[in-house]
Amino acid sequence: MSPPEVWTATQLMGDGSSNVTNDPMLWGVPGHLTQHETDAFFRFKEEIEKRGGDFRSTVYSFGEEEGEAWALCRWLRARKFVVADVITMVEQAVETSSEPRAKGFYPNPVDALGCDARLFFANYPQLYHGVSNNGVVVFFSKPGILSVDGMECITTLEGILRFHWHIMMHDFSRRLRDLKAKDPNFKRFECFCVLDLNGLTMAQLTRKALAIVKEQAAIDSVCFPETMSKMLIINSPSFFATSWRLIKSWLDPRTASKIEVIAGKAQSEKRLLELIPRAELPSDYGGTAKDTNAIIMEDFGGDADRMETHIMYLRGHNSQTLEVGANESVTITVYTRSTADRKGRMNQSILE
Repeated sequence: MSPPEVWTATQLMGDGSSNVTNDPMLWGVPGHLTQHETDAFFRFKEEIEKRGGDFRSTVYSFGEEEGEAWALCRWLRARKFVVADVITMVEQAVETSSEPRAKGFYPNPVDALGCDARLFFANYPQLYHGVSNNGVVVFFSKPGILSVDGMECITTLEGILRFHWHIMMHDFSRRLRDLKAKDPNFKRFECFCVLDLNGLTMAQLTRKALAIVKEQAAIDSVCFPETMSKMLIINSPSFFATSWRLIKSWLDPRTASKIEVIAGKAQSEKRLLELIPRAELPSDYGGTAKDTNAIIMEDFGGDADRMETHIMYLRGHNSQTLEVGANESVTITVYTRSTADRKGRMNQSILE
């Protein structure tokens, strides 16, 4: 690791806030600070140096590679450069992350979930892949096909949250450090979020489904602040447009400017290709990279070539057919939330 880069007050202010009016995204970014913000930066830095330990490691959650100026300003932006509020936020983050930290942030995903990570992604597809035109990691999430019933069979809400810590600290964090190692000019330890609402219905917005999203978001807002570079909500159903107009009115202009909502598939793909290189974009979103299912299998599939999941609702008996090729072997795993005794039978038939 190269020696830490230490910024002077002059460097932090750069051209001051002269360009922020024209580009609100420059607010609070090193090189564009006001005198007041610069003073806050050095007070926060002094507090970090004084406390050290978990306080410091929480601020540098993605590693020292992020750089002092960029890490500190990320936290300061989250609380509008009010140092007392930032310190309180870090203290809350230290408390929130205390148990995960004691467990090493769950380095083994199976131990975190209690099941194979592939099963999690089969029921709630999410993945990091590629880099956007503005140089940040891209994250795809498909809540429209989130299966709460499937999730309840394979894991618990606590298991999902443990897995979220694993992803943030052992997957996303590693990707950021890898980008920094390849390009020393990489500064923005942030994420471009693509939220695909294809398939989402009002019936899916259950208390249990919202609890998963809410709890993950609560961790991110306290422990990983200011990591959303942009969010593109695509394939949104008609009912979401009405909700979004209300939600947008609650957001500050800077946050609202990071979020776009697009309804149609063609329009979504067109916009994605404007923001993400075609070679970085999965094929199911109009790019030339592998499709998202193949990428998930590549990242977490181990030696498996394919995986199928089926949810069965038993009111006596049920059956499922699985076709296995001549040169294939198969492992069948059954998860249930039933407390009653169940019996299963597997029949094999060979088709000419």
